[in-house]
Amino acid sequence: MRYNILMFRGLIIVGLLGILAGVLSGVVFRSLSDLPRIEALEEYNPIEASKVYSSSGDVIAEYYVERRTFVPFYRIPDHVKNAFVAIEDERFYRHHGIDFIGIARALLYDIKAGRIVQGGSTITQQLAKLLFLKPERNISRKIKEAALSIQIEKRYTKDEIIGLYLNQAYFGTKAYGIEAASHTYFNKSTEELTLAEAALLAAIPRAPSYYSPFKNPEKALTRRNLVLRKMLKLGYISEEDYRAAIEEPLPDKVHRRRYKAPYFIEYLREILEGRYSENLYSAGLRVYSTLDMHMQEVAEEAVSRGVENLEKRVSPGVQAALLAVDLETGEIRAMVGGTDFWQTQFNRATQALRQPGSAFKPFVYLTALQMGFIPEDKIVDTEVGYPTPDRQDVWSPRNYEKQYNGEVTLRYALAHSLNAATVCLADLIGIENVVRTAREVGIRRKVNPYLSSAIGASEASLMDIVYGYATLAQGYRLKPLFIDRVTDRDGLTLEEHYPGAERVIDEAVVDEIRDMLRSVILDGTGRMAKVIDRPVYGKTGTTNDYTDAWFVGFDDSLAVGVWVGRDDHTPIGDKETGARAALPIWIEFMKNYR
Repeated sequence: MRYNILMFRGLIIVGLLGILAGVLSGVVFRSLSDLPRIEALEEYNPIEASKVYSSSGDVIAEYYVERRTFVPFYRIPDHVKNAFVAIEDERFYRHHGIDFIGIARALLYDIKAGRIVQGGSTITQQLAKLLFLKPERNISRKIKEAALSIQIEKRYTKDEIIGLYLNQAYFGTKAYGIEAASHTYFNKSTEELTLAEAALLAAIPRAPSYYSPFKNPEKALTRRNLVLRKMLKLGYISEEDYRAAIEEPLPDKVHRRRYKAPYFIEYLREILEGRYSENLYSAGLRVYSTLDMHMQEVAEEAVSRGVENLEKRVSPGVQAALLAVDLETGEIRAMVGGTDFWQTQFNRATQALRQPGSAFKPFVYLTALQMGFIPEDKIVDTEVGYPTPDRQDVWSPRNYEKQYNGEVTLRYALAHSLNAATVCLADLIGIENVVRTAREVGIRRKVNPYLSSAIGASEASLMDIVYGYATLAQGYRLKPLFIDRVTDRDGLTLEEHYPGAERVIDEAVVDEIRDMLRSVILDGTGRMAKVIDRPVYGKTGTTNDYTDAWFVGFDDSLAVGVWVGRDDHTPIGDKETGARAALPIWIEFMKNYR
């Protein structure tokens, strides 16, 4: 009887074990049935920041969702890799994807602590989880993780595996991958990391916020030194190396990329986003721009100093913009869209539409020259009434000093910025012809066919006016260029741009208008610019009530424009003309950009 009972119990146990084995087999089968293809690693393309380069090849900005720069495993120093192996997976170079000894040890620690205090995942398992699996905690994911790890180990070398892991890991502070982490924490590349720096980075991924040297420096220091002790124990470093490393201080500030030339970079971003959509932030594009960083720095300094000096005599809140364009290629070399991008992102070089005032006048005189006039021809400078566009009133343009000179030459009228004489000329040659000329030289914004437009009443952007002056300088309408080329992360060219120019002014007329604009510097409203040690050409611009101040001109290399004003269109200050408010900034840039 007793024998039968024992047999019955044995059969029950065997049956239960069979059921359990069946359940486990089912779990394993289901877990492995949708296992990701390990071959996908052959096409591994991590989310990577796109970089913007200056004309000299320096990185000046990044566009990213995850700030990551892929670095090949062979460029990661041994002491960096060893730091991660020491703290994360000390048997990494001996196991085949799963470390059973590590799992057993972790289990023992967890039992003693009464909670999970150690993980048993190898670096290979962590890589499998990062690349292929969702961050869920269940038996199915652990089975998949183990199976994928074994496959990865069969297919890739240890150096390749740790290289992929280091490029994928998250280091906190929006830094993804070892290269971004190196720059974020130490402002240097992975290849330049010291032993102590490598140990700190190895300490972070387990709990990036908890071990942050900026949030919890004591905990970060303790864990960094633990990494160093483990490296010493495993023979990766000497006692001397260890003692020197533990004396190194932790970083005390985040090195976020407060990118250079922010107005230009944002202008570029808006255009590129329209072409590449979300790939701009994730595909690791390389954008080679036309910006010259030396000129950009000179431009930013000129604007900053110019506004600072101006606000010593007027109330605060003045804004300024500067744009510099290469006369040979049409490339933008410097762009300043305001005094502080981090306070306001509105770009006054490209987005603001302001009245150019007298800075528009050269296009009136150009029209006359193209129609057969010469600089020494006479026009009348006197107070005259003209019917308003609605024919309901009379408008009389007034000179700045409210004085009139009778008959004057075209050269004198432009050099001294005579409003009455300029409107008289526009009326004589036909304002419709002036509008046509403005369009031909590159003014894209509509110029109203009213006589008031002759003295700058129609709004335009600084960019349009500067490209218009670039046309005056050589007679060619230039295609605006701000990108040289864009490549993908592998160097394949996605787009490439070349200069484009179309002659729209005869050479003889170019010589005449340049000569007249030189007279503005030598004898007219731009006399302050005579301090520049080479021939320069240009024109001041001032609008009613001193709301806008301009100076736009060129030398033999660049066309450069400066605008000064207030965003709310209130006056800059009494008597703050183009010559007084904008020209000093222009001079500062032109004297120092070379």
